Amino acid sequence: MAKTTLKLPFSLLFFTSLTLTLATLALTAAETAAYPTIPGTMPTGCSLSEEEVPTPVRREVYENGQIYDITHRITSDMPSFGSKEGLGQYLWLPKSIKNGSLANNSEMKLPSHTGTHVDAPGHVFDHYFDAGYDVDTLDLGVLNGPALLVDVPRDKNITAEVMESLNIPRGVRRVIFRTLNTDRKLMFKREFDSSYVGFMKDGARWLVQNTDIKLVGKL
Repeated sequence: MAKTTLKLPFSLLFFTSLTLTLATLALTAAETAAYPTIPGTMPTGCSLSEEEVPTPVRREVYENGQIYDITHRITSDMPSFGSKEGLGQYLWLPKSIKNGSLANNSEMKLPSHTGTHVDAPGHVFDHYFDAGYDVDTLDLGVLNGPALLVDVPRDKNITAEVMESLNIPRGVRRVIFRTLNTDRKLMFKREFDSSYVGFMKDGARWLVQNTDIKLVGKL
């Protein structure tokens, strides 16, 4: 029987409902087996002078640990839905100071389901799509707040049986499910892998009928 492992406050605006494979949350950006350090993400000591430019710090923990940002960094080699070649080039600098422009102006093009993301109601229900239920219709009060992190049995999808075994208490509104996807480091592979762990219909139905959960995230 899997056990709940951790209860922490999260900022959940960009949590995924598809495939997230970030590792165990930590109080620093330290490297873990499932979440290797990405160059440029670790704090570095530097002194600011006219000759030196400081190295930017990629922050993952805010407000003394009250907010954890587990958004996966977007790279050209990360998986993209249905693609064997990964995301590819997604960022351009058509205007730059080095080339005589007054400012650096970037252009970005990528699918809305890239990396860490939240699905709009219209993603899988066409009548919601036609009615304009986009991500800006989601309730920020639901998307932000304390969340319960639970481990899912590594040999299973999230079925009704699995949901029942997790013993998630009544009153919990936000749950992040850590699955085999994390162990397999799927977000660090270029080719999209359709064998990722996900919710089964009976698991989703059990969640709706037997819990108070209003937001689901999956790692």
